[in-house]
Amino acid sequence: MSVWPYPAPVDRGAARHIVPGLAMPDIALDATTGGNVSLFRLSGRAIVFVYPWTGRPGLANPPDWDLIPGAHGSTPEVEGFRDLYPNFQALGVAVYGLSGQDRAHHGELAARLRLPFALLSDPERRVADALALPQFETGGVQYLERLTLLVRDGRLERAWYPVHPPDSHAREILAMLNEHIQDGRMA
Repeated sequence: MSVWPYPAPVDRGAARHIVPGLAMPDIALDATTGGNVSLFRLSGRAIVFVYPWTGRPGLANPPDWDLIPGAHGSTPEVEGFRDLYPNFQALGVAVYGLSGQDRAHHGELAARLRLPFALLSDPERRVADALALPQFETGGVQYLERLTLLVRDGRLERAWYPVHPPDSHAREILAMLNEHIQDGRMA
């Protein structure tokens, strides 16, 4: 178990409408791997981890970032999914990251962290608004709250909200998938 030094998010009920069976919106998002991805058109299972913002070396965090519960941790969360990516692949589960940052910002992150999966850009909040994803504001900018979706053939199978701590989240998701897929409960 990790010891996370920043404030933990609280379940405010902001994701109670995100329930199993919910159809994903058919909205094409720019992907760092090239082209576009629609969550509705995904075939098979996919983890879509939603995160607020990833920093860049030399770039200051948004205002009051250290005080916002759940704001910190996007880069460690991304790295967790990167490090465990072969394990998700072995289970037949695709991995995507999604935030409101644009493709150029995501491209830099994907190259710097050597990501084997796509980051999806939703700067206009089309998917975020269609799903009414939880958001917060700081410095006059809206950011997505951390949330993870397990999508199967374009429909929600399960959601995790709030996500905490972000640095061990990928490991927790993988353990749950291993348990449930292998014993047939998610067949």
